[in-house]
Amino acid sequence: MKKTKKLWVMAGLAGMLALTACGSNAATGGDGKSGAGAETGSIGAQVKHEIIGIDPGAGIMKATADALEQYELKDWTLIEGSGAAMTAMLDKAIKKEEPIIITGWTPHWMFSKYDLKYLEDPKKVYGEAEEIHTIVRKGLKEDHPVAYEFLDRFEWSSDEMGEIMTAIQDGTDPAEAAKAWADSHGDRVDAWTKDLQPVSGDKIKLSYVAWDSEIASTYLLKYIMESKLGYDVTALQVEAGPMWTGVASGDVDASAAAWLPLTHADYWTKFGDKLEDLGPNMTGVKTGLVVPSYVDVKSIEDLK
Repeated sequence: MKKTKKLWVMAGLAGMLALTACGSNAATGGDGKSGAGAETGSIGAQVKHEIIGIDPGAGIMKATADALEQYELKDWTLIEGSGAAMTAMLDKAIKKEEPIIITGWTPHWMFSKYDLKYLEDPKKVYGEAEEIHTIVRKGLKEDHPVAYEFLDRFEWSSDEMGEIMTAIQDGTDPAEAAKAWADSHGDRVDAWTKDLQPVSGDKIKLSYVAWDSEIASTYLLKYIMESKLGYDVTALQVEAGPMWTGVASGDVDASAAAWLPLTHADYWTKFGDKLEDLGPNMTGVKTGLVVPSYVDVKSIEDLK
C-alpha cells in the first residue's frame, strides 16, 4: 500500500489556521468521518491492507497466501504470528469496534465469544467443509489394541468440543476442563470405552498442534485413556510438521489433530503412506477469512 506525506508550509498565523481547517476537512472527506478508510471508502485502507494470521507453518496460512494470489489482492499482506496473538488483536479491535480481518477456523471458542462471520469464498480457495482426522503410527493396532480401538471409536461434535474450549478460555486448566467434560458426559465416554479392558500403565504418546480445538481434544483423550483405560499418556505440543513426522516415523503413537483434506494437505501427501488414518473424529469444520459482523464486507472479492 502506498503512503503519502503532506508538507505544510506555515506563512503566519492566518495562513496556518486556513491550512489547518482545510486539512481537517480533507481528512474527514467533508462529511465528518475520520480515518483512511473513510477517505477511500475501502476496507483495505481501514485495516492497512493486512490480514492477521497465525503461525507460518499452518495450512490456513498457505491457503490464505493462495487466496491473495487467486483474488489478485496484490496490495495485501498476510501477517504471521500465533493463534494467541491473532485472538488478542481480534479482541482489541472488537472492543474498539474497529475493522479487522483474520484467518479463522471452526471449531474455535472465538465464535462463541464474539459475533463473527466468514467472508464468502466464491473461488473455493479454502475448499468445502473439512474434517479433523485421527492418525496413528503403523503397528499401533498390534502393539496397543485397546488404545487403537478407543482412538478408532473417538468422534464428537464441534458443540461438545466448544464446551471444553470455552472453559479453557475462561481460565480453567485444560486438564481440569477435560475432566469436567468427561465427568458430565459419562454416556459419551462409556460409548467410546465399552468392553475395552484397561491396561496397566502402558505408555502412549499423543501429539497435537497448539490450537484451542486440538488442546481440547488431546487433553480429553489423555484424561480418558489414563482414568478409564490405564494408560500413561504423554501429550506433546508441536508444530504441524513435527506432529505428522512423529506419527509417520513411529516416534509418536497418535494424533487427533489432522485437518483434511485442505489444511494439512501437504503433510498428507508426504506422510500419508507412512501412517494409518482412522478417519474423522469431527466433521463439518471450516477455515477461511473472518471478520466481526459489524464489518461491512461480505466476500473475499470485496477486498479488491
